Amino acid sequence: MSFPSTVEAVTIPQNGGVDVIEKKTIPFPDVKPGDIVIKVEYFGVNFIDTYFRGGLYKYKSFPAIIGKETSGTILALPTDSAVLNNETFKKQGFKVGGKVAADFLGTHATYISVPWKFVYPVPDSISTKIAAAALLQGLTAISFFEEAYKVKKGDTILVHTVAGGLGLLFAQLGRRAGATVIGTTSTPAKAELAKKNGADHVILYPVEDTVKRVLELTNGEGVDAVFDGVGKDTFDNNLKLIKRKGTIVSVGNASGAVPPFSIARLVEKNVKLLRPTMANYVYTPEEAAHYGRELFELVENGELKIQIFAEYPFTTEGVQRAQSDLTAAGGKTTGKLLIKVE
Repeated sequence: MSFPSTVEAVTIPQNGGVDVIEKKTIPFPDVKPGDIVIKVEYFGVNFIDTYFRGGLYKYKSFPAIIGKETSGTILALPTDSAVLNNETFKKQGFKVGGKVAADFLGTHATYISVPWKFVYPVPDSISTKIAAAALLQGLTAISFFEEAYKVKKGDTILVHTVAGGLGLLFAQLGRRAGATVIGTTSTPAKAELAKKNGADHVILYPVEDTVKRVLELTNGEGVDAVFDGVGKDTFDNNLKLIKRKGTIVSVGNASGAVPPFSIARLVEKNVKLLRPTMANYVYTPEEAAHYGRELFELVENGELKIQIFAEYPFTTEGVQRAQSDLTAAGGKTTGKLLIKVE
Protein backbone atom coordinates (compact mmCIF):
# COMPACT_ATOMS: atom_id res chain seq x y z
CA MET A 1 0.00 0.00 0.00
CA SER A 2 1.26 3.49 -0.82
CA PHE A 3 1.06 6.21 1.80
CA PRO A 4 1.23 10.01 1.57
CA SER A 5 4.75 11.41 1.59
CA THR A 6 3.99 13.88 4.40
CA VAL A 7 1.72 14.28 7.42
CA GLU A 8 0.50 17.25 9.45
CA ALA A 9 1.68 17.05 13.06
CA VAL A 10 1.68 19.00 16.33
CA THR A 11 5.32 19.60 17.21
CA ILE A 12 7.53 21.47 19.65
CA PRO A 13 11.16 22.52 18.95
CA GLN A 14 12.02 22.64 22.67
CA ASN A 15 10.43 22.56 26.11
CA GLY A 16 8.43 25.61 27.09
CA GLY A 17 5.00 27.18 27.40
CA VAL A 18 2.11 26.72 24.99
CA ASP A 19 3.76 29.19 22.61
CA VAL A 20 6.27 26.50 21.54
CA ILE A 21 3.45 24.39 20.05
CA GLU A 22 3.37 24.47 16.25
CA LYS A 23 1.49 22.54 13.58
CA LYS A 24 3.98 21.50 10.89
CA THR A 25 4.27 19.36 7.78
CA ILE A 26 6.75 16.52 8.32
CA PRO A 27 7.69 13.30 6.49
CA PHE A 28 5.40 10.26 6.77
CA PRO A 29 6.53 8.14 9.74
CA ASP A 30 8.71 5.07 9.35
CA VAL A 31 6.54 1.95 9.28
CA LYS A 32 8.03 -1.00 11.15
CA PRO A 33 6.94 -4.62 10.45
CA GLY A 34 5.08 -4.87 13.78
CA ASP A 35 3.21 -1.58 13.36
CA ILE A 36 -0.38 -0.71 12.57
CA VAL A 37 -0.78 2.37 10.35
CA ILE A 38 -3.70 4.60 11.34
CA LYS A 39 -5.45 7.48 9.62
CA VAL A 40 -6.19 9.72 12.60
CA GLU A 41 -9.54 11.42 13.25
CA TYR A 42 -9.23 12.70 16.83
CA PHE A 43 -6.55 13.57 19.37
CA GLY A 44 -7.23 13.37 23.11
CA VAL A 45 -5.70 16.21 25.14
CA ASN A 46 -4.23 15.17 28.50
CA PHE A 47 -2.17 16.60 31.35
CA ILE A 48 0.66 14.28 30.34
CA ASP A 49 0.96 16.29 27.11
CA THR A 50 1.70 19.38 29.19
CA TYR A 51 4.20 17.49 31.37
CA PHE A 52 6.22 16.50 28.30
CA ARG A 53 5.87 19.94 26.71
CA GLY A 54 7.01 21.68 29.89
CA GLY A 55 9.90 19.31 30.60
CA LEU A 56 8.64 17.50 33.72
CA TYR A 57 8.75 14.33 31.60
CA LYS A 58 11.55 14.07 29.06
CA TYR A 59 11.56 13.65 25.28
CA LYS A 60 14.58 11.85 23.85
CA SER A 61 15.16 14.54 21.22
CA PHE A 62 13.75 17.63 19.52
CA PRO A 63 11.85 18.60 17.50
CA ALA A 64 9.24 16.31 19.03
CA ILE A 65 5.69 15.37 18.07
CA ILE A 66 3.45 15.84 21.08
CA GLY A 67 0.43 13.84 22.19
CA LYS A 68 -0.26 10.33 23.38
CA GLU A 69 -3.91 9.56 22.60
CA THR A 70 -5.51 9.20 19.16
CA SER A 71 -8.31 7.46 17.33
CA GLY A 72 -9.04 6.71 13.71
CA THR A 73 -9.17 3.87 11.20
CA ILE A 74 -6.62 1.26 10.19
CA LEU A 75 -4.82 1.80 6.86
CA ALA A 76 -2.40 -1.11 7.10
CA LEU A 77 -1.72 -4.09 9.36
CA PRO A 78 1.64 -5.48 10.52
CA THR A 79 3.67 -7.48 8.03
CA ASP A 80 5.73 -9.39 10.61
CA SER A 81 4.64 -13.06 10.51
CA ALA A 82 5.41 -13.47 14.22
CA VAL A 83 2.90 -10.72 14.99
CA LEU A 84 0.29 -12.03 12.58
CA ASN A 85 0.52 -15.46 14.23
CA ASN A 86 0.45 -14.11 17.79
CA GLU A 87 -2.67 -15.39 19.58
CA THR A 88 -3.38 -12.10 21.37
CA PHE A 89 -3.03 -10.18 18.10
CA LYS A 90 -5.44 -12.54 16.35
CA LYS A 91 -8.00 -12.22 19.15
CA GLN A 92 -7.99 -8.42 18.81
CA GLY A 93 -9.64 -8.72 15.39
CA PHE A 94 -7.79 -5.87 13.72
CA LYS A 95 -8.79 -5.23 10.10
CA VAL A 96 -8.11 -2.59 7.48
CA GLY A 97 -10.81 0.06 7.80
CA GLY A 98 -11.59 -0.94 11.38
CA LYS A 99 -11.91 1.67 14.11
CA VAL A 100 -9.14 1.86 16.68
CA ALA A 101 -7.69 4.04 19.41
CA ALA A 102 -3.98 4.25 20.23
CA ASP A 103 -1.93 5.14 23.29
CA PHE A 104 1.59 5.96 22.12
CA LEU A 105 3.83 8.98 22.65
CA GLY A 106 4.32 11.35 19.74
CA THR A 107 1.18 10.56 17.77
CA HIS A 108 -0.68 13.84 17.31
CA ALA A 109 -0.42 13.67 13.54
CA THR A 110 -2.75 12.95 10.63
CA TYR A 111 -1.18 9.52 10.00
CA ILE A 112 0.69 7.44 12.58
CA SER A 113 2.52 4.13 12.70
CA VAL A 114 2.19 2.44 16.09
CA PRO A 115 3.37 -0.91 17.51
CA TRP A 116 0.30 -3.12 17.55
CA LYS A 117 0.21 -3.72 21.32
CA PHE A 118 -0.54 0.00 21.86
CA VAL A 119 -3.57 -0.10 19.56
CA TYR A 120 -7.06 -0.93 20.82
CA PRO A 121 -9.95 -2.14 18.63
CA VAL A 122 -13.10 -0.03 18.98
CA PRO A 123 -16.57 -1.64 18.68
CA ASP A 124 -18.70 -0.60 15.72
CA SER A 125 -21.24 1.01 18.06
CA ILE A 126 -18.66 3.46 19.51
CA SER A 127 -17.52 6.48 17.48
CA THR A 128 -13.87 7.41 17.08
CA LYS A 129 -14.75 10.65 18.88
CA ILE A 130 -15.85 8.78 22.01
CA ALA A 131 -12.95 6.35 21.66
CA ALA A 132 -10.38 9.17 21.75
CA ALA A 133 -12.15 10.71 24.73
CA ALA A 134 -12.28 7.41 26.61
CA LEU A 135 -8.99 5.63 26.04
CA LEU A 136 -6.27 7.10 28.24
CA GLN A 137 -8.40 8.17 31.18
CA GLY A 138 -10.60 5.08 30.93
CA LEU A 139 -7.68 2.67 30.99
CA THR A 140 -6.18 4.62 33.88
CA ALA A 141 -9.37 4.63 35.94
CA ILE A 142 -10.13 0.94 35.42
CA SER A 143 -6.61 -0.35 36.00
CA PHE A 144 -6.00 1.89 39.04
CA PHE A 145 -9.27 0.78 40.66
CA GLU A 146 -8.30 -2.82 40.03
CA GLU A 147 -4.57 -2.81 40.83
CA ALA A 148 -3.43 0.37 42.61
CA TYR A 149 -6.28 0.07 45.11
CA LYS A 150 -9.05 -2.49 44.67
CA VAL A 151 -12.16 -0.40 45.32
CA LYS A 152 -14.91 -2.49 46.86
CA LYS A 153 -18.40 -2.26 48.31
CA GLY A 154 -18.43 -0.40 51.60
CA ASP A 155 -15.24 1.61 50.94
CA THR A 156 -15.13 5.37 51.24
CA ILE A 157 -12.78 7.01 48.75
CA LEU A 158 -11.70 10.58 48.01
CA VAL A 159 -11.21 11.75 44.44
CA HIS A 160 -9.49 15.09 43.98
CA THR A 161 -10.66 17.24 41.03
CA VAL A 162 -13.65 14.94 40.67
CA ALA A 163 -15.23 16.96 37.83
CA GLY A 164 -12.28 16.50 35.48
CA GLY A 165 -12.24 13.83 32.80
CA LEU A 166 -10.48 11.23 34.95
CA GLY A 167 -12.29 12.26 38.13
CA LEU A 168 -15.72 11.71 36.56
CA LEU A 169 -14.69 8.19 35.54
CA PHE A 170 -13.39 7.45 39.04
CA ALA A 171 -16.73 8.63 40.45
CA GLN A 172 -18.73 6.40 38.10
CA LEU A 173 -16.57 3.37 38.81
CA GLY A 174 -16.74 4.06 42.55
CA ARG A 175 -20.54 4.07 42.48
CA ARG A 176 -20.50 0.91 40.35
CA ALA A 177 -18.30 -0.82 42.95
CA GLY A 178 -20.61 0.17 45.80
CA ALA A 179 -18.20 2.64 47.41
CA THR A 180 -19.04 6.04 48.92
CA VAL A 181 -17.33 8.66 46.75
CA ILE A 182 -16.21 12.00 48.17
CA GLY A 183 -14.89 14.47 45.63
CA THR A 184 -13.23 17.87 45.58
CA THR A 185 -13.86 20.54 42.97
CA SER A 186 -13.91 24.31 42.56
CA THR A 187 -17.48 25.43 41.73
CA PRO A 188 -21.09 24.48 42.53
CA ALA A 189 -21.74 23.71 38.85
CA LYS A 190 -18.87 21.23 38.82
CA ALA A 191 -20.15 19.73 42.05
CA GLU A 192 -23.53 19.06 40.46
CA LEU A 193 -21.87 17.41 37.46
CA ALA A 194 -19.81 15.20 39.78
CA LYS A 195 -22.91 14.15 41.72
CA LYS A 196 -24.67 13.21 38.49
CA ASN A 197 -21.69 10.98 37.70
CA GLY A 198 -21.53 9.11 40.99
CA ALA A 199 -20.09 11.37 43.69
CA ASP A 200 -22.00 11.14 46.97
CA HIS A 201 -20.43 14.22 48.57
CA VAL A 202 -18.50 17.05 46.91
CA ILE A 203 -16.25 19.50 48.76
CA LEU A 204 -15.69 22.97 47.28
CA TYR A 205 -12.00 23.31 48.11
CA PRO A 206 -11.74 27.11 47.54
CA VAL A 207 -14.21 27.80 50.37
CA GLU A 208 -14.24 24.59 52.47
CA ASP A 209 -11.59 22.90 54.58
CA THR A 210 -11.09 19.58 52.77
CA VAL A 211 -9.54 17.77 55.74
CA LYS A 212 -12.22 18.95 58.15
CA ARG A 213 -15.07 18.00 55.80
CA VAL A 214 -13.64 14.55 55.03
CA LEU A 215 -13.24 13.78 58.71
CA GLU A 216 -16.79 15.00 59.38
CA LEU A 217 -18.18 12.79 56.63
CA THR A 218 -16.27 9.74 57.91
CA ASN A 219 -16.90 10.19 61.65
CA GLY A 220 -13.27 11.09 62.18
CA GLU A 221 -11.89 7.88 60.63
CA GLY A 222 -10.78 9.19 57.25
CA VAL A 223 -11.08 7.53 53.84
CA ASP A 224 -9.92 4.10 52.74
CA ALA A 225 -8.22 5.48 49.64
CA VAL A 226 -7.34 8.77 47.98
CA PHE A 227 -6.98 9.16 44.21
CA ASP A 228 -5.03 12.38 43.74
CA GLY A 229 -4.24 13.94 40.38
CA VAL A 230 -3.28 17.31 41.89
CA GLY A 231 0.08 16.45 43.45
CA LYS A 232 2.07 19.07 45.33
CA ASP A 233 -0.83 21.16 46.67
CA THR A 234 -2.85 18.30 48.17
CA PHE A 235 -0.23 15.78 49.31
CA ASP A 236 0.16 16.95 52.92
CA ASN A 237 -3.60 17.03 53.48
CA ASN A 238 -3.94 13.51 52.11
CA LEU A 239 -1.86 12.25 55.03
CA LYS A 240 -4.24 14.00 57.45
CA LEU A 241 -7.47 12.63 56.00
CA ILE A 242 -6.45 9.07 55.13
CA LYS A 243 -7.67 6.25 57.37
CA ARG A 244 -5.28 4.06 59.36
CA LYS A 245 -3.93 1.45 56.91
CA GLY A 246 -5.38 3.49 54.05
CA THR A 247 -3.94 3.89 50.56
CA ILE A 248 -2.92 7.10 48.79
CA VAL A 249 -2.71 6.76 45.02
CA SER A 250 -0.81 9.66 43.48
CA VAL A 251 -2.35 9.86 40.01
CA GLY A 252 -0.80 13.02 38.59
CA ASN A 253 0.91 16.36 39.05
CA ALA A 254 -1.55 19.08 38.00
CA SER A 255 -0.16 21.48 40.62
CA GLY A 256 3.42 20.21 40.28
CA ALA A 257 5.29 17.14 41.43
CA VAL A 258 5.16 16.11 45.10
CA PRO A 259 8.38 17.36 46.74
CA PRO A 260 10.77 14.87 48.36
CA PHE A 261 9.58 13.79 51.82
CA SER A 262 10.59 11.47 54.63
CA ILE A 263 9.19 7.96 54.27
CA ALA A 264 8.75 7.99 58.05
CA ARG A 265 5.66 10.18 57.55
CA LEU A 266 3.80 7.02 56.50
CA VAL A 267 4.43 5.35 59.86
CA GLU A 268 1.78 7.23 61.85
CA LYS A 269 -1.09 5.40 60.16
CA ASN A 270 0.69 2.57 58.30
CA VAL A 271 -0.25 4.30 55.06
CA LYS A 272 0.38 2.72 51.67
CA LEU A 273 1.56 5.20 49.03
CA LEU A 274 1.69 4.45 45.31
CA ARG A 275 2.75 6.49 42.30
CA PRO A 276 1.68 4.15 39.49
CA THR A 277 1.50 4.75 35.79
CA MET A 278 -1.16 3.20 33.61
CA ALA A 279 1.52 2.10 31.14
CA ASN A 280 2.84 -0.42 33.68
CA TYR A 281 -0.63 -1.93 34.15
CA VAL A 282 -1.11 -2.42 30.39
CA TYR A 283 2.52 -3.36 29.80
CA THR A 284 2.06 -6.69 28.06
CA PRO A 285 -0.14 -7.25 24.99
CA GLU A 286 -2.35 -9.51 27.11
CA GLU A 287 -2.82 -6.84 29.80
CA ALA A 288 -3.57 -4.18 27.19
CA ALA A 289 -6.10 -6.39 25.45
CA HIS A 290 -7.79 -7.23 28.76
CA TYR A 291 -8.19 -3.65 29.93
CA GLY A 292 -9.09 -2.39 26.45
CA ARG A 293 -11.93 -4.91 26.18
CA GLU A 294 -13.16 -4.05 29.68
CA LEU A 295 -13.12 -0.32 28.94
CA PHE A 296 -15.04 -0.44 25.69
CA GLU A 297 -17.53 -2.98 27.06
CA LEU A 298 -18.36 -0.55 29.88
CA VAL A 299 -18.69 2.33 27.41
CA GLU A 300 -20.75 0.26 24.99
CA ASN A 301 -23.25 -0.92 27.61
CA GLY A 302 -23.61 2.55 29.12
CA GLU A 303 -22.03 1.77 32.50
CA LEU A 304 -19.25 4.28 31.82
CA LYS A 305 -20.37 7.59 30.31
CA ILE A 306 -17.77 9.78 28.65
CA GLN A 307 -18.13 13.53 29.19
CA ILE A 308 -16.63 15.78 26.49
CA PHE A 309 -15.90 19.39 27.42
CA ALA A 310 -15.03 20.73 23.97
CA GLU A 311 -13.58 20.03 20.53
CA TYR A 312 -10.79 22.27 19.31
CA PRO A 313 -9.61 22.79 15.71
CA PHE A 314 -6.46 21.11 14.42
CA THR A 315 -4.47 24.33 14.19
CA THR A 316 -1.51 25.72 16.11
CA GLU A 317 -3.85 28.10 17.90
CA GLY A 318 -6.43 25.37 18.57
CA VAL A 319 -3.93 23.05 20.26
CA GLN A 320 -2.42 25.91 22.25
CA ARG A 321 -5.88 26.92 23.46
CA ALA A 322 -6.77 23.35 24.44
CA GLN A 323 -3.67 22.97 26.60
CA SER A 324 -4.16 26.43 28.11
CA ASP A 325 -7.77 25.63 28.99
CA LEU A 326 -6.79 22.27 30.50
CA THR A 327 -4.24 23.83 32.84
CA ALA A 328 -6.07 27.09 33.62
CA ALA A 329 -6.04 28.15 37.27
CA GLY A 330 -9.20 27.20 39.11
CA GLY A 331 -9.98 24.33 36.76
CA LYS A 332 -11.74 25.77 33.71
CA THR A 333 -12.65 22.46 32.12
CA THR A 334 -14.79 19.44 32.95
CA GLY A 335 -14.64 16.15 31.14
CA LYS A 336 -12.49 15.52 28.08
CA LEU A 337 -10.84 17.89 25.61
CA LEU A 338 -10.42 16.76 22.01
CA ILE A 339 -8.76 17.99 18.83
CA LYS A 340 -10.75 17.14 15.69
CA VAL A 341 -8.57 16.23 12.73
CA GLU A 342 -10.34 17.35 9.57
